[in-house]
Amino acid sequence: MAKEIERKFLVASDEWRSRADRGTCLLQAYIVTMDDRSVRVRLMDDKRAKLTIKIGTGSMTRDEFEYEIPVADAKDLMSKAIGLIIEKTRHEVKHGGFVWEVDVYGGAHEGLVIAEVELGSESDIPSLPAWLGTEVTGDPHYSNQYLSTNPLASKADHELSYSPF
Repeated sequence: MAKEIERKFLVASDEWRSRADRGTCLLQAYIVTMDDRSVRVRLMDDKRAKLTIKIGTGSMTRDEFEYEIPVADAKDLMSKAIGLIIEKTRHEVKHGGFVWEVDVYGGAHEGLVIAEVELGSESDIPSLPAWLGTEVTGDPHYSNQYLSTNPLASKADHELSYSPF
């Protein structure tokens, strides 16, 4: 059984950009969303697709099952999505022996930038980059599952004090 163990943070500055890759454009839609589980489909650069099942209510750790699926199937499933299709560009940034994923949201969540790091265990203590802001690990309002059914109430609550582009 696969486990997802991660910490999540708002991003406070654009200092990460100088060390980031070009990024991957993601479209993400939820087919099933419940308090303790979800099924999502993700389209990456319109070239690859994955179906992911997540189960659990832990703030850092959940069961995760992920499978490659045909792009055509992903697009068909997205047409049956619950709520919003999440639009974001994911960048990878290496820091302190860990790979940070920085998600720059578009669409209904424009202005939101979140960084997360996947851990080998809950006891891992990654070095935190200076460009991180408030930790939001376990805050359901920053889960993609929540964001899929709730556009930002106020973009100003999440926008950075700089222009991200």
